[in-house]
Amino acid sequence: MKTSTNPYNGKQLHIFNELDDSELSKKIEVAHQRFQIWKRTSFVERSRLMLKVAEELKTNTDTYAKTITQEMGKPISQARAEVEKCAWVCEYYAENAEEQLQDEIVETDAEKSYVSYEPLGVVLAVMPWNYPFWQVFRFAAPNLIAGNVGVLKHASNVMQSAEMIERLFNKAGFPKGCFQNLVIGSEKIPSVLENDNVRAVTLTGSKPAGAAVASKAGEHIKKTVLELGGSNALIVFADADMDTEVDTCVKARFQNTGQSCIAGKRLLVQEDIADDFKQRFIDKIKELKSGDPMDGDTYIGVLAREDLAEDVEKQVQDSINMGATLEIGGKRKGTYYEPTVLSEVTPEMPMFKEETFGPAIGITTFTSDEEAVELSNDSAFGLGVSLFTEDVQRAKRLAPLFDEGAVFVNELVKSDPRLPFGGIKTSGYGRELSGHGIKEFMNRKTLYFK
Repeated sequence: MKTSTNPYNGKQLHIFNELDDSELSKKIEVAHQRFQIWKRTSFVERSRLMLKVAEELKTNTDTYAKTITQEMGKPISQARAEVEKCAWVCEYYAENAEEQLQDEIVETDAEKSYVSYEPLGVVLAVMPWNYPFWQVFRFAAPNLIAGNVGVLKHASNVMQSAEMIERLFNKAGFPKGCFQNLVIGSEKIPSVLENDNVRAVTLTGSKPAGAAVASKAGEHIKKTVLELGGSNALIVFADADMDTEVDTCVKARFQNTGQSCIAGKRLLVQEDIADDFKQRFIDKIKELKSGDPMDGDTYIGVLAREDLAEDVEKQVQDSINMGATLEIGGKRKGTYYEPTVLSEVTPEMPMFKEETFGPAIGITTFTSDEEAVELSNDSAFGLGVSLFTEDVQRAKRLAPLFDEGAVFVNELVKSDPRLPFGGIKTSGYGRELSGHGIKEFMNRKTLYFK
């Protein structure tokens, strides 16, 4: 049995009965049988249905946003933005997938040789709670349009969101079995991966979860894509546009109440401007409204579960015990944790070396470009980094030195359907989104005509 509970007020929202082994096998068989037909449908038909999904998302944005907010505490204005972004990714692939997957002609000794892109089959998606719609749609939109079918194992605390997504695809006209939600716990993921009809898996989550899923998939020689979080640095150089970049850094850290893989989690500021930037940063944070996530003016909501708030609380306190200075915040009440800033944070402290999944950030200073790069790369993660500087040549020179999946200059790291998204090191491997992402679960078939 799975239960979703409102983290703001503790009220129980929904109860879901888990699938037994027989029910789970039947759903996977339905998906497999649907794939045999779906892979032969035209791009025109798949795109038509995907545009209907986008239309449904835009027509009923508030309904879906309310479910997101109630289940995991995201402020309602940000939940609406999440739903709107899901519509965007559906429209993007409806308009671009056919071109992205067209045959690739290769000149060889043959009369004709080329690479075709063909769908693999049933793909399992193991998704987290922090973006309960977006995480699913950035998987589902490209894969369904590419001719694959999807089965979803969503986080247990956002199962209502998962159910609504399945109903949404059905309502838009996708044939039964194209997209199914599996009401199961993590302990049943191995049996799904052991099923011969499941050909690949994508997971967004923690390093231990990713390692376990990838290991099991590897036993059965099945393709994996992993996005395992990050500890992105926000690097502010002395020549940065202070007024603009303070706002960007606040948004990068505190949107979604800090519960984002690509959030800025380490603030590296050049020593010459550190005091000025810190004060401006703190002043801006004080303007953020905390409160009921259903209130349209709320920017800081609650964390999705109380244990998550406790984890942030411990990381902050342990860092203070190691010598960091508390500048603002630091208090917890249930699932709510105050927006928090620490200064004098050093690389051995939890606020620097661990992923902080909540509304707290540490400030570390640097003196030179080389030190900034060294500090940024001093992390097990490699999802993205933001550089703030007016010197474009400096940014171009430094960009190749960062061990990251993305470098954003004068902007927060964000996912965009038009660009590949993913990391290196313990942030995972493979790419989602863009023409790169849609090819991850395709058979790149070589054809050679003598």
